[in-house]
Amino acid sequence: MVKFLPILFCFFLVSLTHAQSDSIPKVLVLGVAQDGGFPHIGCERNCCNLANQNDSVKRLVVSLALIDPISKKWWMFEATPDFVEQLQLFKELTKGAYPYLPEGIFLTHAHMGHYTGLMELGREALGAKNVKVHALPKMQAFLSSNGPWSQLVELENIELIPESFDSIRVLNERISVTSIQVPHRDEFSETAGFKILTSGKNYLFVPDIDKWTKWDLKLSEQINEVDHAFIDATFYSISELPFRNIKTIPHPLVTETLLELEPESAALKSKVVFIHFNHTNKIMWDPKIQRVINTLGYNYAIQGSKY
Repeated sequence: MVKFLPILFCFFLVSLTHAQSDSIPKVLVLGVAQDGGFPHIGCERNCCNLANQNDSVKRLVVSLALIDPISKKWWMFEATPDFVEQLQLFKELTKGAYPYLPEGIFLTHAHMGHYTGLMELGREALGAKNVKVHALPKMQAFLSSNGPWSQLVELENIELIPESFDSIRVLNERISVTSIQVPHRDEFSETAGFKILTSGKNYLFVPDIDKWTKWDLKLSEQINEVDHAFIDATFYSISELPFRNIKTIPHPLVTETLLELEPESAALKSKVVFIHFNHTNKIMWDPKIQRVINTLGYNYAIQGSKY
């Protein structure tokens, strides 16, 4: 029996570690594409043709789920046009262990890919009751004052939870979320990024920003404070949209981000998870470019993956 004790002890440690890991909050990726999704409306390129012909190639609009295995509650970041599919994807990824609807939804801003999924909670669809929607002041005002979103508020399909920049929203003893201001095209609302702090890992979520140079914060410092940084990778290079004035839809090119972070350590680069890909961005669908990103020490978000 004595000779088996070390084996039993190792088995106990592995089991304990696994149990502890299973109880730690985690982030699931429910979507990786830019607001228009993939395939994209009006696109007749090979990339979108392939996605139209093969469902396995399709990708949903950018969204994250934050799960707390102890309380069996979860929170969604962004309510996208793919909201219904993402609720189903979440159910499949978690094997139905969580409620169908999230405990709350955090919105970054009022561009179509980030809030329009709220309509599925309305009278014409689910008829939900008091789903908490965390929003900054201008975003709250936009939802409250413009139909059909105002009806969601009036009928109490959603409950607006006021947020403000740099304030900490404590969700429970294991999780908190801080809204951080991000420079972006703020036609209808301000734009937020989020720092998600948990008892396990910490996360940065900045799916949309005009340029890193316009940010009051330094990108490398923000990445250094977390374990995983999901950051804007809408376009890989300036040549992707020759038929559009890219100055009207500014985002940091991936090539610019790589240059910005080039002097940083390998450990810092490994925290980067590129996300929010336009359909023209080869990182989303080209294995060759994906290998280049990995070789350089970075990561790209994969739909359905867990962090």
